[in-house]
Formats: sequence, C-alpha cells, structure tokens
Amino acid sequence: MTLEIIYQDRWLVAVNKPSGWLVHRSWLDRDEKVVVMQTVRDQLGQHVFTAHRLDRPTSGVLLMGLSSEVGRLLAQQFEQRQIKKRYHAIVRGWLQEEATLDYPLIEELDKIADKYARQDKTPQPAVTHYRGLAVCEMPIAVGRYASARYSLVELEPHTGRKHQLRRHLKHLKHPIIGDSKHGDLRQNRAAADHFGCHHLMLHASELALNHPVTGEPLTIRASLDAVWIQALAQFGWRGVLPTIERVEFPDSGSQDGSGANKEHENG
Repeated sequence: MTLEIIYQDRWLVAVNKPSGWLVHRSWLDRDEKVVVMQTVRDQLGQHVFTAHRLDRPTSGVLLMGLSSEVGRLLAQQFEQRQIKKRYHAIVRGWLQEEATLDYPLIEELDKIADKYARQDKTPQPAVTHYRGLAVCEMPIAVGRYASARYSLVELEPHTGRKHQLRRHLKHLKHPIIGDSKHGDLRQNRAAADHFGCHHLMLHASELALNHPVTGEPLTIRASLDAVWIQALAQFGWRGVLPTIERVEFPDSGSQDGSGANKEHENG
C-alpha cells in the first residue's frame, strides 16, 4: 500500500494519513500491518522522523522530518504552538456559532499503555476555537428524535491535549460522528447505516508553519477521502470546503520527479 504525499522537499515530507492507520507501531500493536512510518519509509527509501501525531481514527495532514534534526525542529514548533492547525468535523446537532472554548481537561490515560503512569487529576489548560460552517436535518429517526441534525464545523486547537477536539465537542453536546469513545453510539450507527460515515468524521485539513530550515511560510492541505465526499454530497454541503473537497488517490494528481503532489501553498 502507498500513501498520498502532499508535500516533499529536501528536509521534510507531509502525507495524507487515512483514517484507521497508526502513525507508528508500539508494543501494544506489534502485529499491526498498516503503519504510516514504515509505509512512508518504504515509499521514499529512507528513514522519516515524527514531529507530531494524529489519533488512529483521525485523517489528514501528518508532517515528518527527513532527518532527526529536522524532526526535532518541527516537534519543537508544535510544542511551542508555533504551528497553526485546522481541522474539520461533522458533529451531531446544529452548531452554528463561532466561539473559543477554554475548558481544561484532565489528562486522559490509556488503561494498558499508561497503567503505571502517574495519575495526575489536575485539569490542564485546553483551548479550541470553533466555527459552524453548515447544518442540515435528515429525515431519519434516531432514538427519541424523528429526524437527525448534523453540522459541519471548523476547529482550531490552540493547545494539544489528548483527544482535545473530541472531548471539547462532547462538552459542547455536539459529539463528532463516528467517535466510539466520546460520541453518541446511536447517532454513530445511524450515520454509518444511512450515510456511509463508517469512521471518525474528524479531518486534519491544514497545517500552517514557517519552514524549519528556510524560514519561509508554508501551508499544507490534505484532501478529503471518499467517505467525507459522500457525506458532504448527501448533506448538501458540496462546495463548502473548496480547497480540500476532492478525493485524492496515491497515483493521481500532478506529480513532480520526487513524487510530491503539488497541492500545497508557499507564502
């Protein structure tokens, strides 16, 4: 299997991570066959170095260094909140306002991986800016409701807590469709059965940063997969996200000699 490379130069590479892919293998997932790091390494014929992570069910822009030093510089930018991140999500209910949610979160530990980690119950600062882009109401009954309401939302996290966007939207009572841990299971089943939303509808659409080597502004965008495109069409939201609203396959699009897709923007 190959991954869509959406940006590549001498120092770094960005791929469009599919939903369901692990970023790298851990001792909990020793037998996992589909792993981003190993796949990109094999595609490029060289080692790559992580700068940040995306949850397994989240799709979108994943940025890596082509050397340990560049990976370190990128990770430093993420840690110092110098990189602007933009996500899109489909959520339950009508979320139409624009606001900033400042809602601290207690660290969420994994029952197995963090079994011996220190249990810190002190809430950590967590800030997310959100903006409702579109709404719809579909004639399907879910639970006690005769119809189902959905919203397309743009999200900009200003902090990087584990599952921050998923937990913040749950707090707003607009859980993300397909979220098996923090979402509404009845809504998830209805969206999967009627609209083909079979995975978490959270997409890391864009990263904006200063290049860690050249210092030039760089904006990298990741296109939507077929599940997203189908949902946008059925909810009447085609054209709402013009810069990323297309399906991209590994062998399609304009390519240069390095295999990098030209859907990126400098400046």
